[in-house]
Amino acid sequence: MMERFSIAADGLRAQVLAQGAELCSLTDKAGREMMWQAGPAWPRHAPVLFPIVGRLGHDRLRHGGHDYPMTQHGFARDRLFNCIAQDAASVRLELRDDADTRAKYPFGFRFELTFQLAEGALTVTYSAANTGDETMPVAMGAHPAFRWPLADGVAKSAHILTFEANEPAPMPRVSGGLLGPSINASLIEAGVLRLDESLFATDALILPAPVSRSVRYTAPDGPPGTPGIEMRWDGFSCFGIWMKPGADFLCLEPWTAMASPQDWDGVLADKPGMALLSPGQRLEASYRLRLMENGE
Repeated sequence: MMERFSIAADGLRAQVLAQGAELCSLTDKAGREMMWQAGPAWPRHAPVLFPIVGRLGHDRLRHGGHDYPMTQHGFARDRLFNCIAQDAASVRLELRDDADTRAKYPFGFRFELTFQLAEGALTVTYSAANTGDETMPVAMGAHPAFRWPLADGVAKSAHILTFEANEPAPMPRVSGGLLGPSINASLIEAGVLRLDESLFATDALILPAPVSRSVRYTAPDGPPGTPGIEMRWDGFSCFGIWMKPGADFLCLEPWTAMASPQDWDGVLADKPGMALLSPGQRLEASYRLRLMENGE
C-alpha cells in the first residue's frame, strides 16, 4: 500500500500520498469526500505538474545542444517524495534531482510541496528552487480532480463555475496535448461557466491569462447543504478546466505555463511562459481550497 500522510484541523481532513506528493482525499466537516477517488476512467487524484505543464513537441526537451525525453506534465507526479516536516495540520514533502531526473531534465533542483489545513481551508504551496549553477527553465501546476456531481442525487448539469471576474478572452484549443492554431470564443458568460460534459469533448478548456484569482465550483440549485468548493490561487498565471467525458470528476488547474504550441520546437528556455531561475532563485505559487455549502 502506498505511504500516505494524514492531516486534520477544524473538522477538515486531508490525505497526501508520498508517491507524487498527490492529494488523494479532502473531506469536509460532515465527512463528505470532495476528491475523485482515482477510478478506472482516470487513475489519478491530483497529479503535481513539474518541471513542465502540458506537452513538449515530440515529448522532447531541448537544452544545451542535447535532446532529453520528457513526457506530458513532467516526472514529479510519478516520483516518490520525502517527508521533511509534519504536524497535526500540515505536511511538507520534497523531491530533489538525482541521476534519473537529470537524464530527463539536466538541472539541479529542490521541489517542495506544503499542505496546510487552517481556518477551514487547505492551502497547497509549491516551491521550486534552482540548486545548480546555470539558469533553470521551469514550470509547475496543479491538477486536482473533484467529484462531479458534488453530491449524490444532484445532476451534473446543475453545476457551475463562478469566477470572481468576467473572463471574455478567447480560449486556446488543445490538440494532442499541444496548443493548436485555432481558438474558441470564451464560453464564460458574466463570470459563469455552466458545466456540461460536451464542453470537454476535444480536451481541456484553457484561460491563458485569467483576470480572476478565484473560482467557485457549486450546484446552486441543489438541495440545502449541497457542498461546494472555492479555489483561490496566487503565483499561477494560467488556468485549465478538464474532465474525461463519461467520468465523474472535474479538474480545476492553476498553472504557471501552458503546453507548447504545435508549431513550436525550440529550446526549453525559449518556451513561452517558462520561468527562468538563476542559481539559488526560487519560484513559488499556491492554491487554497475552501469547502462550503449552498448559500455561503
